[in-house]
Amino acid sequence: MNLKVLLPTEVLVDEEVGKIRAEAENGFFCLRPSHIDFTAALVPGLLSFDNSEGKEIFIAVDEGILVKYGHSVIVSTRSAVKGGELGQLERIVEEQFMVLDDKEKAARSAVAKIEAGFVRRFLEVQKRGW
Repeated sequence: MNLKVLLPTEVLVDEEVGKIRAEAENGFFCLRPSHIDFTAALVPGLLSFDNSEGKEIFIAVDEGILVKYGHSVIVSTRSAVKGGELGQLERIVEEQFMVLDDKEKAARSAVAKIEAGFVRRFLEVQKRGW
């Protein structure tokens, strides 16, 4: 299979692989070339694959989408780090990707409050006929 891992600014991985392991919202899964076409929403965690030499390579990935069609697998994610020691990659997932999600949730909550306040004031202005 050909695996491509796409980031917003670059292609992190583009190579032939024998097997891919990743984690979706409902748990871990494994893809082989004969697997049916497949789509999954990835959660922050580790994605691994066996390269053409049979060596297992690890990538720490943020949330993303994995699509397998035919002999191609494309992973699109906001952030990812390839290689390095497995423990180091696990720490990256825990420290960077999980924290980013918390910050994003807080930002979305703040935006929702601002929007609600704007709508409330707009309705007040309409009631008064200004």
